[in-house]
Amino acid sequence: MPKTETTPGIEEAAPRVRLRWWTELPLILLVYACYSAGRLLARGNSTGAVDHGLDILRIEKFLHINAEHPLNRLFTRESWLGVPADFWYASLHYLVTPAILVWLFRSRAVHYRAARTWLMTSTFFGLIGFTLLPTCPPRLLDASHGFVDTMAQYSSYGWWGGEASAPRGLGGMTNQYAAMPSLHVGWALWCGVMLWRYGRTRTTKVAAVAYPLLTTIVVMGTANHYFLDAVAGAAVMGVGLFLTPYVMRGADRIRERLPFATGGSQVAGSSIVSGGCQTSAGERFPRQRESRAGSGPGPRAEPGASPTDAGEGAPAAAR
Repeated sequence: MPKTETTPGIEEAAPRVRLRWWTELPLILLVYACYSAGRLLARGNSTGAVDHGLDILRIEKFLHINAEHPLNRLFTRESWLGVPADFWYASLHYLVTPAILVWLFRSRAVHYRAARTWLMTSTFFGLIGFTLLPTCPPRLLDASHGFVDTMAQYSSYGWWGGEASAPRGLGGMTNQYAAMPSLHVGWALWCGVMLWRYGRTRTTKVAAVAYPLLTTIVVMGTANHYFLDAVAGAAVMGVGLFLTPYVMRGADRIRERLPFATGGSQVAGSSIVSGGCQTSAGERFPRQRESRAGSGPGPRAEPGASPTDAGEGAPAAAR
């Protein structure tokens, strides 16, 4: 029997119930609303957030991995790079991820539930990071640290203002200190895995690699995240991947205890034979033999059975 490739941790069990779009859409919208509200509630004081940002910058400089500086200078100097990068940062995060969810739901339904659970679980842990470690992004540090907010510099090209990627006038509705971890990178990594795993063309394979890589460059070049924010975003997705099977099993147990949950997995009218193996009514196992009380010394085939049913070498029933 040919083996089927699986992604460890998220494809261990087939879905027990058929998912419907009219239940999935409200669930996803609810989770996203909770995520957005949680980011607002998780606002830390600006002094602590700035200290955390400077600590990250010091660690990166010590390790010589502060790639934000050269990228930000490049995006600031070259508008043909900076403007597309700002559009990328402000929009693709909210377009590509839902599009891949819809694609999985419609074309790869057997994998959808695990993929959706992985994304939501990782997002939840990202929200914990925003709460416990409010972090000032590079663009909000003092100008002496050498960063330029490209979203503000090129705001005349798009719908955003000088406050993150929010539309003009709505900057106060965002938590600008939700930089650690970078879910822009985390969600892009999830999209890349989905495209690589379930895409069937060379184009999807290229996009699977390019999208998370370019997103990482964009978040640093626009001075919205540090490199370690991107690393933390990938780590959060790893934790979510590890926990996804447990979350799914927990959800299944809760569903089974609900009053309207269907009990048992047996189909009504099915026959239970041979130590609990399920068969349909009247079905026989290959080479099955049955003996009847009062029959002769040799095994006797069931009326109407073929020679194979009665065993090799057994005479066919007389007609």
